[in-house]
Amino acid sequence: MITHNLGYPRIGDNRELKKALEAYWSEKIGLDELKDTGKKIRERNWLLQKNAGIDLIPSNDFSLYDQVLDMSLSLGAIPARYERMRKDGNYAEEDLYFAMARGYQKDGLDITAMEMTKWFDTNYHYIVPEFHKGHRFEFYSRKAVNEFREAKRMGIVTKPVLIGPVSYLLSGKEKDKGFDKLDLLQGLLPVYIEILKALASEGAEWIQLDEPFLAMDLSDKAKESFDLVYKKLKEAVSGIKIIVATYFEGLKDNASLALSLPVSALHIDLVRDPQQLDSLLDKVPSGLSLSLGVVDGRNVWINHYEESISCIHKAIGKLGSDRVMIAPSCSLLHAPCDLDLETDKTLKREIRQWLAFAKQKLEEIVLLKQLVLNEENETAKKKLQENIRAVKDRKTSSIIHDKKVKSRIAGIKEENTHRKHSFQVRKKVQHEALNLPLFPTTTIGSFPQTLEVRSWRSQWKKGAISPEQYNDLIKKEIERTIRWQEKTGLDVLVHGEFERNDMVEYFGEQLAGITFTKNGWVQSYGSRCVKPPIIYGDVYRPAPMTVGWISFTQSLTDKIVKGMLTGPVTMLEWSFVRNDQPRSETCIQLALAIRDEVLDLEKAGIRIIQIDEPAIREGLPLRKAGWRKYLDWAVRAFRIATTGVKDETQIHTHICYSEFNDIIDSIAAMDADVITIECSRSQMELLDAFVNFKYPNEIGPGVYDIHSPRVPAKSEMIFLLNKAKSVIPKEQIWVNPDCGLKTRKWEETEKALAGMVEAAKELRNGSRA
Repeated sequence: MITHNLGYPRIGDNRELKKALEAYWSEKIGLDELKDTGKKIRERNWLLQKNAGIDLIPSNDFSLYDQVLDMSLSLGAIPARYERMRKDGNYAEEDLYFAMARGYQKDGLDITAMEMTKWFDTNYHYIVPEFHKGHRFEFYSRKAVNEFREAKRMGIVTKPVLIGPVSYLLSGKEKDKGFDKLDLLQGLLPVYIEILKALASEGAEWIQLDEPFLAMDLSDKAKESFDLVYKKLKEAVSGIKIIVATYFEGLKDNASLALSLPVSALHIDLVRDPQQLDSLLDKVPSGLSLSLGVVDGRNVWINHYEESISCIHKAIGKLGSDRVMIAPSCSLLHAPCDLDLETDKTLKREIRQWLAFAKQKLEEIVLLKQLVLNEENETAKKKLQENIRAVKDRKTSSIIHDKKVKSRIAGIKEENTHRKHSFQVRKKVQHEALNLPLFPTTTIGSFPQTLEVRSWRSQWKKGAISPEQYNDLIKKEIERTIRWQEKTGLDVLVHGEFERNDMVEYFGEQLAGITFTKNGWVQSYGSRCVKPPIIYGDVYRPAPMTVGWISFTQSLTDKIVKGMLTGPVTMLEWSFVRNDQPRSETCIQLALAIRDEVLDLEKAGIRIIQIDEPAIREGLPLRKAGWRKYLDWAVRAFRIATTGVKDETQIHTHICYSEFNDIIDSIAAMDADVITIECSRSQMELLDAFVNFKYPNEIGPGVYDIHSPRVPAKSEMIFLLNKAKSVIPKEQIWVNPDCGLKTRKWEETEKALAGMVEAAKELRNGSRA
């Protein structure tokens, strides 16, 4: 029986990759030093897995930015706008790669970045491949081969991991009209075959092809594509074993298709869909091994050993131990690195006993094999008994359940989920109360968090400065930012969020039922890492969280200052959520906590309150059959959080990279007075859903891509706003960046926002004319 891992966190235990990337981008270190940092992380990861006892250790799961972008570069799927960088020998492959991810504005070049969106229902972002009719592929980057060689020199024969051909195409976007991206398979397959043969010639025995789209609703053409691809791979490549990895959902109606693929092993996610095992076991063809994803790769809770052992025994009873593999449900990319980095000071011992991070999940996989095959030693027996006790303790712990919270949820009435009047009524009241111009300008909330600002927080937490000194420093930064916004001419101001470490963590630290780690970082995209809260118990708000800071900021200016909150669905989606009750119930608890804050802000005289829900789409079940149930409780949670205010209080929300067409009715049902969305990378394409739906409320389509250091010209923003104005009534349009500005630098922020304000003025003057 083989143990294997689908992928390991690439950021490093202490976020070494993040630090090296940002140093490289700011020209503080050279490319060689960046590459050396990556090499050290890979070597540590491989040795860690080897020492843990994992049989098949992945390679090519490391990435400097994103694994889908890696695949695009490997396949030569490089958009034409980067052609000069591609051909110019002065640019390293890595510079081309980063330009595709982040844009490039240097050396006389001004190139926009590729689009970015969420990876299925995770908070990980990937760079969306761009496809044109007649697209030509080639074996361009040899990263997968090079990293296999690197591990082999260490004496480790790894299992290279690649995005599978069909899922790669399905994850991309057609940039020309009138063709289907799946038609590109004929040109794509030969390059995949070339890559697989190169890996085989280097000595690879197993290769993992990730095909998560097998867990999605598929068209007939997509199903035929899977069948065609794997038959051709079988014919063309010999001497290697292919494992097709599916995850994030059960195979369901694609089970027969997946089982029929001529490969050596099929991986299934038994955390998301444990029921699928029974239906699959009777259908597994001889010669096919089944990889059981029994250890949760998406959450931080310990494995329930007794349940997993029962599941594995069931599979062995049908297939034999030699055709059963044990693995995490998906790549451990989505889990923090190592629980051992936490102490009793940073994480209560009672909660810590219920947790397992990536390193601990490797140990769980190996221990399960030992327990199933009766390779038990005293340590294994002891760990099993500890696990049984921890699982039992969690079910009965007094720190998890709160009767007052449950009673409040039971008392929610229908009137608590609706505003008093319709948007058309509210709109008139708000326009009179707020007196804003056409094309009002604002930002999404955060301003750059400089090293200096972050150092203040660090000093305060270490006790080097007092809370009073810290608050004074933050107040000065807020006042400086308010004066700059006034001078620049923004219409609705924000306080900049300098006191906040993260838009979820900041609130989670102030809510009961939630705990935090010191080193539980996971990658969101590129160098962006987040430290998700751990929701372990019933949630409520003990005291106001933002009222003091927002009230102080409003006292500095006669202009309107927005209150800034994170919505309940995003709090849920960007946390490690307790798995002992329905997610919907936890979300309503969060909604009530946010509602309390919204009402206190209104009492304090704050007239515009923004409740961000960037994650609402990523919570969608992967299968459409589950969408309506999710959207009903997600929209209800948002409305519970926001609908207690008066008509004149304007509610804003912000939603990140998302396709809106198929959920636009639910977006409208949220009934926010103003919604801001990310639109600049898609050149306003994402606006189409709102246009076709005749979205009635106000909307701020982003005109400035904040995920790139590139500063857009004023003419670009005017062009985008005119595109918006051509399809949406001008009275509905707000002007804003795509997202918060926390990760940007002040110099580029000031230039871009000044241009944005001028662009809005030009449109305003043109509309008057």
